[in-house]
Amino acid sequence: MVDVVAAPRPVMSIGRVSFFGALLIAIGPISMTLYSPAMTSIVEAMGTTEAMVKLTMTSYYAGFAFAQLLAGPISDALGRRGVTAGFIGLFLFGTLICLVAPSVEILIAGRVLQGLGASAGAVISRAVIRDVFEGDDSSRIMNLIGIILAVGPAFAPTLGALILSFWGWQSTFVFMFLMGTAVLVAMLVGMRETAPPDRPSFRLAPLLTNYGVLIRNRSFLATTTVVAGAVGIFYAQSTLLPFVLMGRIGMSAGEFGIGMLLQWGGYFAGAIVVRRLMDRVGAMALVLPGLLIVSLASVLLLNTLIFTPSYLTVMLPIALLTFGNAFVGPAMTTATLAPFPRMAGTASSLMGFLQMAAGLLVSTFASLASDPVLALVAASVGMSAMSCLAFTYYRLKFRRVEVNPPLILRSPADD
Repeated sequence: MVDVVAAPRPVMSIGRVSFFGALLIAIGPISMTLYSPAMTSIVEAMGTTEAMVKLTMTSYYAGFAFAQLLAGPISDALGRRGVTAGFIGLFLFGTLICLVAPSVEILIAGRVLQGLGASAGAVISRAVIRDVFEGDDSSRIMNLIGIILAVGPAFAPTLGALILSFWGWQSTFVFMFLMGTAVLVAMLVGMRETAPPDRPSFRLAPLLTNYGVLIRNRSFLATTTVVAGAVGIFYAQSTLLPFVLMGRIGMSAGEFGIGMLLQWGGYFAGAIVVRRLMDRVGAMALVLPGLLIVSLASVLLLNTLIFTPSYLTVMLPIALLTFGNAFVGPAMTTATLAPFPRMAGTASSLMGFLQMAAGLLVSTFASLASDPVLALVAASVGMSAMSCLAFTYYRLKFRRVEVNPPLILRSPADD
């Protein structure tokens, strides 16, 4: 008689991983979108220029991007929970600096620290998912996180506009501080450790070697580029839409906050559709339709260069674009991390850095453009094209990479 050995139970359920994954990831985009209605008010309050205030958003991206290179490897070496707590503490410190900032230069410094602290949420949540689940289970969690995540950023501009109307721009940072504190407490109480410490892996030589393995892996670069194009569009929109909708079209802060519901509503609807279709056709089969929808939306956005832009001519294509983006993320994020089980944090870090670097580059050039409408269209079309080309390359060259993963370097602790 053969004994049947039950598979070990995961340290956290799908529901718990999804909850904490969404909670940690949400810090970044909520801190970004909650702040956006206040950008035009800060120009007046601090007696500065639109370009300088746009840099408060760009500086947030910069901190977010570069800190990811350390957040993942540190969590591989020291464990997920403690490292996450430390980074959230840094986010809270940066938020306090923003709250009391007497000048736009100090505000920029505080936003850099906020970005540094928020980076761990995105990196470590993906690593936790890879620690516990893989394959379609991982894609389902990524999709569920997308659904949960769409709710917060969807209402954050509206909430930010209401807070701004009653209490002024500093109150948005009070809310961010309370949010960060709540996330920290919830994580310390309910999140379990999914990666035992592996301190030798954080030595500089193995770390650089592992990054070298990743950066030379063409499959990793292709899948990362697909998602980077989709993510870059979001960041460019966050920088430019306040100046398009309020500066060019003339919407008030309150109208802008309500109007932004259409952007994240499109993503939420797309995530719901993906969840229903994923079990039938698989997550990977949905990427191509999603990219086609994104491409169509980018073409429709070209109308704003021909006709006088209005709320609907700007936001309807953007809603369609975010709807299509929801089809892309779950499968491509899973495909990026799947071949690297022994260094999920490091792979998640580099993936996040490259995605944020793309968004940072686009938002930096966009912030320097004199015409925000032209910048918005150029960023959307360019990043969409980048995603489509990268996905075409991936499917032609590496469609079986998940089945036959490449050889991964072992850390000293594995021996």
